[in-house]
Amino acid sequence: MSFVAALSMPPASAASTNASTVAPATDEAPRYRVSVRALCEFTAKVGDLDLRFTPTPTAQEGIAGHAIVAARRGEHYQSEVALAAEHGSLHVRGRADGYDPQQQLLEEVKTYRGQISSQPENHRQLHWAQLRVYGHLMCEKLDLPQIRLALVYFEIGSQQETRFEETRPREELASLFASQCERFARWAAQELAHRAARDTALQTLAFPHGDFRPGQRQLAEAVFRAHRSRRCLLAQAPTGIGKTLGTLFPALKAAPEQRLDKILFLAAKTPGRQLALDAAATLTGRDGQGLPLRVLELCARDKACQYPDRLCRGDSCPLAQGFYDRLPAARSACLEAALLDRQRLQEIALAHQVCPYYLGSEMTRWSDLIVGDYNYWFDGGAMLHAMAQAHEWRVSVLADEAHNLVARARSMYSAQLSRAGLRAARAVAPPAVARPLQQLARAWTTATKGADLPYQVLEAPPARLVDALSNCIATLNDYLAQVAVPLEPALRDFHFDAMAFVRLAESFGPHSLFDLTRHDQRDNLLCIRNVVPAPFLGPRFAFAQSTTLFSATLAPWHYFADLLGMPPSTAWIDVDSPFHASQLQVRVAREISTTWQRRAASIDPICALMAHQYRQQPGNYLAFFSSFDYLQQARDALNRLHPDIPTWQQSPRMAEAERDAFLARFTCGGQGIGFAVLGGSFGEGVDLPGERLIGAFVATLGLPQFNPVNEQLRERMQTLFGAGYDYTYLYPGLQKVVQAAGRVIRTETDQGTVWLIDQRFARPEVRALLPGWWQVGQG
Repeated sequence: MSFVAALSMPPASAASTNASTVAPATDEAPRYRVSVRALCEFTAKVGDLDLRFTPTPTAQEGIAGHAIVAARRGEHYQSEVALAAEHGSLHVRGRADGYDPQQQLLEEVKTYRGQISSQPENHRQLHWAQLRVYGHLMCEKLDLPQIRLALVYFEIGSQQETRFEETRPREELASLFASQCERFARWAAQELAHRAARDTALQTLAFPHGDFRPGQRQLAEAVFRAHRSRRCLLAQAPTGIGKTLGTLFPALKAAPEQRLDKILFLAAKTPGRQLALDAAATLTGRDGQGLPLRVLELCARDKACQYPDRLCRGDSCPLAQGFYDRLPAARSACLEAALLDRQRLQEIALAHQVCPYYLGSEMTRWSDLIVGDYNYWFDGGAMLHAMAQAHEWRVSVLADEAHNLVARARSMYSAQLSRAGLRAARAVAPPAVARPLQQLARAWTTATKGADLPYQVLEAPPARLVDALSNCIATLNDYLAQVAVPLEPALRDFHFDAMAFVRLAESFGPHSLFDLTRHDQRDNLLCIRNVVPAPFLGPRFAFAQSTTLFSATLAPWHYFADLLGMPPSTAWIDVDSPFHASQLQVRVAREISTTWQRRAASIDPICALMAHQYRQQPGNYLAFFSSFDYLQQARDALNRLHPDIPTWQQSPRMAEAERDAFLARFTCGGQGIGFAVLGGSFGEGVDLPGERLIGAFVATLGLPQFNPVNEQLRERMQTLFGAGYDYTYLYPGLQKVVQAAGRVIRTETDQGTVWLIDQRFARPEVRALLPGWWQVGQG
């Protein structure tokens, strides 16, 4: 079926809801399927938001902990018992952790770290609610008059169990279950109605602009086909065709047939997320009178937090106190918002005196389109991925500017610890945690003994070091449970770094390096450095119904497929450019070398070239250099040699207002050259159409720095993929070049010039990585 024909597709016979699934019941009324966990989290969470019993063990630790508990039971013990029952329009299902039929004993196992005495009461109340629902389901399944229930807490470090038991009659559990269901039923009815209205509207949704831009339809059709076949898609699509709407619209159109609960639109930077919100507003209408689609923007905790000097618990933060008691009213208010962006979410949260960040987390359960950063899905502790697994959501993932994902994912699955950071943490540590930090210092010394080179790769994180780190983490968690003030910044930062390091040490393998950088005899840096994110990201692609990665620079395909772990069935598309070679003059400065050895000699020729181009065609230009140092040298020289040419430049760590001021210089009719760093904030995601930008100078191939770390990366890429230089240097460098040059032509009427300044741009293997519609000439 073509994409156009899909506009008139009949309704699907079944659909699923957020945190649940809707399916026809025997009387043809829709059935709302909800997990035991989701039911109890909605109805049994009360009191304060309290994170003292977190961070919880990793998923791997949790699985191992459950396995240890099950192994300690008798041979008749049954693990992961599937249970289900119906109540009115609800179908409640879940898996009980364990059941002993000889004792008629049902267990709920919770893994944790630290002291059980630090557990907030409302946490245990929620766990009991879940266990009692499972108890009812088991009584119904086995026709039991009563059942023994055991809440088992398993401490990961000591592997000790703490048990709480009770016996409940069948009638009492049935009454508790009915009460839970009836409290949830009204909300479920509302969700069924919303889902039906949403899917009906999506089936008749028309493209909002009458017709597609050139190339946009080709992209949209590919995205729609990928959703229908439940495949991943790598889509290279030129800048300026409307990729955001060209991917979001077909994903929405596919949602009813594919029974999608949620579409996740992920971007690397704020401008990309804003484009998605603007596209959603075009579809839904900012007044909420258009498409009935619930849109949510997620932002980082540090940007949403109103009290950064407080702990996330009721006796410290006023927005955590009574959070779950005020949550229902705030949740209902959120559903009345046409578009729940960061500002609107904060307004509602503060009006109801609840934490904006955790209100946003709650609203992920009840939203259809979620806009956020890559880390919400791809990071090791990604909130959206964890919730999708827990609630069995069917999701589609759209990742914008996906050429960034390799570097971002490597960062997500890397962690480092500095000896200086440990000393700073020890200097401010309270007496309760001093001893574990001292033991860690000794383990650190042992681990680095004999590693005397400035940089070297070690075999693996030593077990003694990892154990000492785990002990420090547990002690700090216990300490935090007892106090009402945050850790000192140095100790807090080391705590977070230690947790990240330990998590990655558990999964260390050929996909990562364990290296040591020695600054001097006293200071060194230990790093678990991910080089191939594929083992971590592969399961994310497998879980989603469809994942589309799109960007103007996603070639060569195998580079991204290999490093990201794309499934073998992944589809590829290179969208035809709507632009023509006549719009862009691409010239190579073959007489200039920008290699490190010849960089100083390149300055004056580059300045002469820029001045000649500027005088020949005055207007606004961007000049890209590989570093701030190189940039500064070139600008200083141009100002000295050609003082009549206006210049302005990017500076390190520019604030948002400074970035806006930099871009404001590019006005219609304006003249001058803005100097920027290749691969920086002005090298992509910047839209300067028409006379606002008529040309760009790109000095160097953008190759990553030649250093010991990148050389180790090259060796690993050669071992794994047989293309060490290309995967480490050439492909990442040329992606930055094409992105930077892509700032010049933004519409079908733009005209411009791009100078590629380095003789290596004339090489065939480099030319092959440039856009096919370019006609590259000699300068």
